[in-house]
Amino acid sequence: MPLSIVILAAGQGKRMNSDLPKVLQPLATRPLLKHVIDCAHTLDAAAIHVVYGHGGEAVPQALQDEPVSWVLQAEQLGTGHAVMQAVSAAGTIPDDHLVLVLYGDVPLIRRETLSALVAQAGPEAMSVLTLMLDDPTGYGRVVRDAAGGVARIVEQKDAGAEELKLREVNTGIMAIPARRLRGWLSALRNDNAQGEYYLTDVVAAAAADKVQVNALVAPTVAEVLGINDKVQLAQVEAEHRRQQAEALMRAGATVVDPARLDVRGKVSVGRDVYIDINVILAGEVRLGDGVKIGPNSVIRDCDIGAGTEVFANCVLEEAVTGPACRIGPFARLRPLAQLAKDVHVGNFVEIKKSRLGIGSKANHLSYIGDAEVGAGVNIGAGTITCNYDGVNKWVTQIGDGAFIGSGTMLVAPVKIGANATIGAGSTITREAAPDKLTLERSRQATVEHWKRPEKKKK
Repeated sequence: MPLSIVILAAGQGKRMNSDLPKVLQPLATRPLLKHVIDCAHTLDAAAIHVVYGHGGEAVPQALQDEPVSWVLQAEQLGTGHAVMQAVSAAGTIPDDHLVLVLYGDVPLIRRETLSALVAQAGPEAMSVLTLMLDDPTGYGRVVRDAAGGVARIVEQKDAGAEELKLREVNTGIMAIPARRLRGWLSALRNDNAQGEYYLTDVVAAAAADKVQVNALVAPTVAEVLGINDKVQLAQVEAEHRRQQAEALMRAGATVVDPARLDVRGKVSVGRDVYIDINVILAGEVRLGDGVKIGPNSVIRDCDIGAGTEVFANCVLEEAVTGPACRIGPFARLRPLAQLAKDVHVGNFVEIKKSRLGIGSKANHLSYIGDAEVGAGVNIGAGTITCNYDGVNKWVTQIGDGAFIGSGTMLVAPVKIGANATIGAGSTITREAAPDKLTLERSRQATVEHWKRPEKKKK
């Protein structure tokens, strides 16, 4: 059957104590709802409908680039009412579709589990995702009939003493044939403890209509965890970190302490990658074979070449390095920094929108911005490319084999010839000839009979 997905994302999330709608709370820097939408996209659905309410337009505005349809639930009258908004909208979900109901605050749900759930539903069968818990407090209970089939789901506040003893609980995730669902939703009533229209009541309706109700027990608790407050958000964040670290280790990376690795995006690793403690990998990151990442480093949207070592306390963003580079400690690569093979960028060196050729080195306390640096260049400590005049950015060109002495100011636009040597302490404002020594220094003088000012004694 064709699949339509409905994601319920209208909850207020009062226990978050936040002005931000619950489904926009961040998990690994992305909104909770974004995680669910990303999972939904893997299921090859005909359409994805997101029901929003609390926060008004803030939710669709935050995710306006997502290829989903947005459905407003103006009044939050329960999960059944929320699904009604999507299903009842004219033409949104054809009768021959299967409707998969997901939740915007259940971000770790896996494609494999949902595929298995969908496979158990059909034109005359629905399926529900359940969970076995030692302590089911707070969850709706799954009530089975004498034959072991699912008869109904009873919410905690409406459950009797015997029903409260049941350990199988409802996760809320269901796959339901659209034609049947429309009829069951139209018959929902809100005469219950919470005065809401429960989606779970369609289970009893299905059983009454002799429609098969299949239950799939979730393989892990983690993937169906919902989030209602900041404590639960932190717990799910920790689980997400664990999952991401485990995936990298299974791919061949050595992770010194999985609890102290934070993956906030899509990371691919080669063989024998080594990741030390307190590392953040964000966006799209590729770590080639044999890459080593030192402690306390942040790497965002970078491609790190094989055999490169990033020492402690570095920040790399939108940078590309060739193989066998040495970066840090305490180095920063800003967007559009490109390092060729065997480049060394040392402590307290910042590279921005610059290319450094094979074997070039900037080992200490330098700023290289808007520069084209050739191969085999040595950039001395305290060198600055003065690229900004307050309005425009200008380019510095440094030829192959050049030697830039310490404490040099290269005032762009300027060109340093191949194999040129720039004397330490120079301020270079004009082209420096290749194969020559260029220096610029004022005459040193000693002032005789000068005395340093002294403070008056009190």
